[in-house]
Amino acid sequence: MSDAPIAHQRPLDFTRTRPSWLRTVLTKRYGYVIASHLLLLLAWQLVVVIGKIPAFVLPLPQATLATLVEPNYHWLTNTMTTAAEVYGGYVLGVAAAIALALIFSWVESLEKLAMPALVSFNMIPKVALGPLMIVWFKYGVGPNMLIAFSICFFPVLLTSLRGLREVDPELLDLVHSLKGSKWQIFTKIQLPSALPYVFSGMKVGAILAVAGAIVGEFLGSDRGLGYLMMQVQVSLDTPAMFMALLLITLVGMSLYGLVLLLEQLLVTRDARLG
Repeated sequence: MSDAPIAHQRPLDFTRTRPSWLRTVLTKRYGYVIASHLLLLLAWQLVVVIGKIPAFVLPLPQATLATLVEPNYHWLTNTMTTAAEVYGGYVLGVAAAIALALIFSWVESLEKLAMPALVSFNMIPKVALGPLMIVWFKYGVGPNMLIAFSICFFPVLLTSLRGLREVDPELLDLVHSLKGSKWQIFTKIQLPSALPYVFSGMKVGAILAVAGAIVGEFLGSDRGLGYLMMQVQVSLDTPAMFMALLLITLVGMSLYGLVLLLEQLLVTRDARLG
């Protein structure tokens, strides 16, 4: 009989038999996200059925989905209008906030002069800006985009400014001694170190941009999901109101998901602020 040692056998790993995409869903947080929303839908269904709630108060999920096939609501047009207002105002707000934060980091006296005025402007309720926007620009996509811009701008500015100032001063002194330009310092040192703070503000701004666009549509608009909600409210068309609310949520989730994706691509896991 051979004295050769018996080869060590590894225990069976049943997870290897699952498709790779399924393992990704189950092992990452996306599985919990899907499960939580399915449980929410189930709870919605049970509350309506068991509580015998009238449809004009709380419709069934299937009744809400059925409104999507109704052509009178113009779901695609209204959803694209709201998405344009949210995304347009958000992109403008983020770009302006990062640019102004960079200028403030370069010229400290300008920050001391402008920041009190910006804080005072941020204290103005954005609902109060709606009537003025209508007077100045009439109503439509542009003014609603400006309201979304005004409400998401300030958080991104504060976090970006803080991130730009968290750079090691000794490293900045070294680059200055090597005759590095301000643009080189920004692109090579300040921006990479500030990205965790920038994305922290961008995630907050993504939520606020949705609120700003819908506030604008409530106050003065002729299209969009917020405008549609105001129209169907008169006839107590609750299923359509819920469908509009769900589509608004999807627009916001898509923007927030894009921000998370950019953060995963540009910021290492250990450097993220949450």
